[in-house]
Order: sequence, then structure tokens, then C-alpha cells
Amino acid sequence: MSSDVTTAQTGTRPPGDEGGSRTPIVKVVFASLVGTAVEWYDFFLYGSAAALVFGTLFFPSSDPVTGTLLAFGTYALGFVARPLGGVVFGHFGDRVGRKKMLVVALLMMGASTFAIGLLPTYASIGLGAPILLLACRLLQGFAVGGEWGGAVLMAAEHGDPARRGFWSSWPQAGVPLGNLLATAVLFILAAVQSDETFEAWGWRVPFLLSAVLVIIGLWVRLQLEESKVYSDAKAEMEARTEKAPSLPIVQVLRQYPREVLVAMGMRMAENISYYIFTVVVLTYAKDFADVGTDLILQMLLIGAAGQFFLIPAVGALSDRVGRRPLYLIGAVGVAVWAFPFLHLATSGEPGKVLLAVAVGLFFHSLMYSPQAAFFSELFGTTVRYTGASVGYQLASIVAGALAPIIAVQLLTTGDGDNTTAVALYVVAASVITVVAVLAAKETAKTSLAHDRALD
Repeated sequence: MSSDVTTAQTGTRPPGDEGGSRTPIVKVVFASLVGTAVEWYDFFLYGSAAALVFGTLFFPSSDPVTGTLLAFGTYALGFVARPLGGVVFGHFGDRVGRKKMLVVALLMMGASTFAIGLLPTYASIGLGAPILLLACRLLQGFAVGGEWGGAVLMAAEHGDPARRGFWSSWPQAGVPLGNLLATAVLFILAAVQSDETFEAWGWRVPFLLSAVLVIIGLWVRLQLEESKVYSDAKAEMEARTEKAPSLPIVQVLRQYPREVLVAMGMRMAENISYYIFTVVVLTYAKDFADVGTDLILQMLLIGAAGQFFLIPAVGALSDRVGRRPLYLIGAVGVAVWAFPFLHLATSGEPGKVLLAVAVGLFFHSLMYSPQAAFFSELFGTTVRYTGASVGYQLASIVAGALAPIIAVQLLTTGDGDNTTAVALYVVAASVITVVAVLAAKETAKTSLAHDRALD
């Protein structure tokens, strides 16, 4: 029974519908943006450190390339933990509320990242060092698995259907903002410290600084309220006392299997291309092209700043033209751009490096920006946190988790500089994404109130 019917028939409001205005959408979006930026600052910081120093500090007995691969191995395991985080946080987010889970996710991510900044290295405690690093990384992955779904749903469920793509894209903009913060800190440290100082202790500073960002994000998130869409659906579900509701993950797999597969397929090109454009490029420059990473870090900084503003613009455009057309252009675009990307990015010429990064992130934004609204619109309210998180995070295991490892392995084939193989890897991912998008229905402007679980 809907809340309108309940009110009309009884003169009372259902639980969770107190009337009046909920948290203003701008405040919700700001809270989602800040929290997501903090979480991804922590996550990207690890990826950059894995490319630059973790191979030497935690796996010193290996040659440089193998050490980097081992460091990326711990990086990848963080992605493996993300689906579990998506299921656990999704379960409680659908049953207890989005806000509480977002607070827990932020605290968990902050604690694990701060701990990395305090870890002893292999030289101090031997094998215990990479084990502790792995434990922190798994906790990071678990927290990020619960973060994304809750952040985008808070924005999507508070926003109106006509502008859902725009409002939902702001948490997505938290990703380049987090990357911007992480890259900026690394760039500043590289400018004021020698390589020896950075490797000795300077790398710890950005991890420890995350505590400040977590406090800010926590303060903002504690002021949020649940959306009316969620509160109404939760009240209706609780009013149906004839039987206990199934677990959200069971309902998702039973009622939305196609949507989960579509979401996973749509993630392939977006996720893989992003890590090629932002993480693998640093390893390629350092271990294969034998060029400095300072210029690339500068251009990644500029590219992340540009993407921060581009994502909301694309989100607004998706409200006008739909999610699918933009997603398709982005998937095809990253496939084409993957071929010249690494050569341009490691050319040593600022204009070419900026072109490589800017075009790559532009095509990526065409997929990533509408993705939040797209995935939110695929699932019903009472299982939306679980469904969106599972579809999103399961794909991250075979996409983002393996992308750096596969790319580095491909680069070592043939003459040891096989950029064509990396480009073909992106093409394969793009084909999967194109098929998934074509299999999906256009969801722009659809209502979030309908829920198969309540039919």
C-alpha cells in the first residue's frame, strides 16, 4: 500500500514519512561528493604508491617489474573485497538505511588508510610487512564496496527524475576529486623531496593526512536524512507482516539477474580504461619507457581537475539525450584512443601528454557520469543498494582489479613494449560494454518508486 493511500484512508502518515521537506538536494549531493572524494583519495593513493614505491618497500627481493606486479597484486585484492562489501553494506543499507552505512564505510576506509601510513616495511619486519599491507588493502576494498552504492543512491533518491542524471553524477565527480587530491599531494611531495626521502618516509604523509579528510566527510554525512523514496518503501515493506522478507541479495539474484549482468558488462570498458589511463601509465613510464613520472603526474592532475567539472555536465546532458547514447560513444571512444594513448602519454612533450590524458578521461566520463543514475534506475528501492553495489563491484574484480596486472604482463610480451596488446585488451572490454548497453533499456526519467519486491 502506498504512502498516499495510507494517508488518505487513515489520516496518518506511514512510518518514515514525517511530512515537510527532507534534506535539501544540494546538501545531500555535497555530502555524497565529499565522502566519495575522501574514500577515493584513499583508494587511488594506494594505486599510485603501488606503482611508485610499494614494490621496493614491501617486496624488495624481487626485480623491479616483478615487485611492481606483486604490489599490484595487493592492489587487486582490494577489488576482490569490494563485492563482499557491496553485499554486506547493501544488505544493511536496504534494511537499516543508507546514511548509517555511509558513515561506517567512511570510518572503515579512513582507519585502514591511516594504518598504511604507519606500517613497517619489509626491511623492518620481513614477511609481516606485506601481510599487514594486504590486510589494510582488503579493509579498504571492503569499505569502498559499500561506499559507492550508498553515495549515489542518496543523490538519486533525493533528486527529481528530470535531473537525476545531473544530481547523481556528483558522487561520481568525487572520484576525480579524490584522484586530484591524491595526485596533488604526491606531486607536491615529489617537488619538495628527493626520491630517497620520499621512499624513506615521504610516502607515508599522504596516508596520514587522510585522517583530516575523514573528519570533514564524517561531519557532513552525519547531518543527512534518509530520502522519502526509501523511507516510504521501507515502511511499506515492514507493514507486510505476512512473512519475513527475503535477504536483499536473494531478491536481487531472483528478480534482477539480467540487470546485474547488464551492469557488470557496462563496467568493463569504463573500469579497465580508467586504470590504464591513470595507473598503468605511471608504471609504463617508470619501468618500460624509462621516462620520469613528474610530467605525467602534472597532466593527470590537470586531467582530474577537468574531469571533475566534466562529469556533472555530462550527467545533465544524459537527462536530455538519455544514458545509452553517451555510454556507447564513451565505450567506442576509449577503444580507439587506447592505441595512441601510451605513446603520447610517455612522449615527454607536455602538449602530447595532456592530450593523451584529456581525451582518455573525456571518453571515460561519457560512461562514468551517467552510470550512477543508470544503475540506480535498474533496481527497486528495497534492494537498490544491494543490486547496484553487486553489479558494480562484481565487475571490479575482473575489470579494475586485474587491469594493471594484465596490462603490465601484456607489456612484457614480445619486445617488452607491447602497447598494441594493451590497446586490444581495452578493445575487448569495450565490445563487452557495447553489447551490455545495447541489451539495456533506456532508463532516463523513469520513477524510482516502483519495486518488483513489493508487487
